[in-house]
Amino acid sequence: MEEVLVLRWLHIIAMVYWLGGEWGVFQTSYNVINRNLSLDERRRHMETAYRIDILARTGIITLLPLGLHMGNIYGLQPYGGSFLTGMWIFVAVWLGLCWAAFFKRETDLGIKLTKLDEMVRWVLIPTIFVVGISSLMGNGPFVADEGTRWYAWKFTLYGFALCIGLGLRWIMRAWTTRFRQLAEGPNPAAEAALEREIGWGRMLAYIYWITISGICFLGTVKPL
Repeated sequence: MEEVLVLRWLHIIAMVYWLGGEWGVFQTSYNVINRNLSLDERRRHMETAYRIDILARTGIITLLPLGLHMGNIYGLQPYGGSFLTGMWIFVAVWLGLCWAAFFKRETDLGIKLTKLDEMVRWVLIPTIFVVGISSLMGNGPFVADEGTRWYAWKFTLYGFALCIGLGLRWIMRAWTTRFRQLAEGPNPAAEAALEREIGWGRMLAYIYWITISGICFLGTVKPL
């Protein structure tokens, strides 16, 4: 089997979990804020959302080394060898952090781990934008000539998607705090905050799906 074909297969699976997982969380959120349901029932829907979301998170994180690895094979980005090895190790550690936050999601430790996961994105997002935009301007490091600009555009849009994902992560992290408040008794302020935050999340989700679809289009059609 060719290495690039296996990587492409994994890339497709990661994209499917990313796009499909976000749709599952979106639908489940309707019952998370449904005041007509008992608090225990709403918690069960929240638990379902978390379990779906962890696969979407895994997909989006895994796409970074997969895309860079294939880009090197196709000659679109020059960093291979030890760089790719280091990138895979970095992503493995990042995934471990993400899954640890998932397993501890209802605890104070889980909140701290989630914040640490968010900090990784705060560093990674600007780096992706600098590399992607620099390449599109013809300054490298990625090849961005006629017919190959799609790769730099795809990389830059991936950074934009991470920005949206960061906002959605913040909203889901807040669920733990909101439900702790609701467990203490009726709390209209917490209910209103929960509904408002999920409302923002739904608007972000539409932009998210358009962006993800655009990334898929660029990688498949390669129009630029």
